[in-house]
Amino acid sequence: MKDNLKNLPLRSGVGIVVLNQENKVFVARRIDNPKNYWQMPQGGVDAGEDFITAAYRELEEETSIKKVELVKELDGFLTYDLPPHLLGIIWKGKYRGQEQKWFLMKYLGSDSEINIKTKKPEFLEWKWVDLGSITKLVVDFKLDVYKKIQQKVNKILIDRS
Repeated sequence: MKDNLKNLPLRSGVGIVVLNQENKVFVARRIDNPKNYWQMPQGGVDAGEDFITAAYRELEEETSIKKVELVKELDGFLTYDLPPHLLGIIWKGKYRGQEQKWFLMKYLGSDSEINIKTKKPEFLEWKWVDLGSITKLVVDFKLDVYKKIQQKVNKILIDRS
C-alpha cells in the first residue's frame, strides 16, 4: 500500500515569506502539530487560480493579512514529500507532497491587524523571527525547502540594500 502512495502526484501550492519593517519573518505554529514547529503561510492552489492570486488568498485566509507589497516571486519551484507516517492521511491521501511557488512580500500593516483566529483557523500562535532562524523552527520534512528560501531571500535582501 505505502509503495503505491509514493507514486501519488505532488499538490500544487504557494508559500509566502512575509517580512515586517525590520525584515523579520512571519511564522506561526500549526494547530494540528503538537510539537514546537513553526511555518510561514502556505497552501494549495485552487482550480483555475494562478499562483499569485492563491498566495494573496492563502495569506488572508490564514492570517487576515491584506496590506502587503509584493517584493519578488522567488525563482523556480520548491518541493517536499510527506514523511511515510503522513502519506495517505494529509490531503485525503491524494498527494505525496507539494510543489510550491514562493513569494516574498513586505507587510505594510501593524501587528494588531494580524488575526490567526480565522473562520478555519490553522495556527495557535504567531511571531516575527530573524530569517536565519526559520530553519531551526520548521518541521523536518520541510527543512530543505526552508533552507532554499532562506538563501533566496537573503540574496534578495542583500541585493536591495
